[in-house]
Amino acid sequence: MQEFVDRVTVRASSGSGGAGAISFLREKYRPKGGPDGGDGGRGGDVSFVVNDALRTLAHLARSHEIHAENGQPGRGRNRSGRAGAAAVVEVPPGTVVRDRATGDTLWDAVDSADFLLLSGGRGGKGNAHFATSRHQTPRFAQPGEPGESIELEIELRLIADVGLVGRPNAGKSSLLGRLTAARPAVAPYPFTTKIPNLGVLFLDNRELVIADIPGLIEGAARGVGLGHEFLRHISRTRILAYVVALDEPDPAATVRMLEEELSGFDVELTGKPRIIIGNKVDLVDSEERADELRAACPDDGVVLVSAVTGTGIRELAGELLRRAASHAAAGAPAAAADVRTGQEPTV
Repeated sequence: MQEFVDRVTVRASSGSGGAGAISFLREKYRPKGGPDGGDGGRGGDVSFVVNDALRTLAHLARSHEIHAENGQPGRGRNRSGRAGAAAVVEVPPGTVVRDRATGDTLWDAVDSADFLLLSGGRGGKGNAHFATSRHQTPRFAQPGEPGESIELEIELRLIADVGLVGRPNAGKSSLLGRLTAARPAVAPYPFTTKIPNLGVLFLDNRELVIADIPGLIEGAARGVGLGHEFLRHISRTRILAYVVALDEPDPAATVRMLEEELSGFDVELTGKPRIIIGNKVDLVDSEERADELRAACPDDGVVLVSAVTGTGIRELAGELLRRAASHAAAGAPAAAADVRTGQEPTV
């Protein structure tokens, strides 16, 4: 399984232009021919493109260096040097590229499919360009322009329609596995999920990208636990699904804790459409717990499910699709993910 990396620091450098050539034509019957130095080749550019098949920045974490090729120097007989090969960096959807020195955002992969970061240096002109009637044998040429260099911070923010958030061991991973064909690690102890997982729900010829975010605990917004490392992935979800284990002593208090942690990280997260999912309905008196949640969250839909038995899964799938469609119709941008790992929910 490929390592999940969602933040890297790299130095990117475009190629320098090749030097123009200093050369003079020398042939059998023209021993003192004129200048024929060719131009240097242009240095390679550095650009970014989105690859929908990528889900991590691990390939950039190996070297921390991105180099385009330098242009080749010009040659005699007016032959230009070869242009340097460009460095084309493939990144997952949702990638943000920043200038590490200033913190400025240079490119957000949501806005466009590709981005020219650095242009290669121009090649220098050969001495053939500098011959005049008064100076017919120029013994100089232009050097190539140097390339550009910048240190970058590259960050991945997963793009999904629905983000599952909840305490550790709330059953988010089991729920993702039940709704989609994703196979996250599942075990009866906290912090099974240590990286975000993506899956796709297919139902009635429609699809929905769902992200399972590592569990949040009190203080996550201040850096406590594992979930704070991945809270930024929630920012690009259309809908937040609060997954609450109904066998907890106070599920309503868990909802309040999740609200506080999300608000502490980014107050705009609490303004996203949300749904409350009461999981583990097979372990408790479902009606009593449902009433508690509805009383605590009167403006939110509450759906009771069991990720283990499949109870309520089809109802939940339909409600998620309905809400996503409603949110998209209201003008929200569509999630730009293309993950073909889903299946119809098992009920």
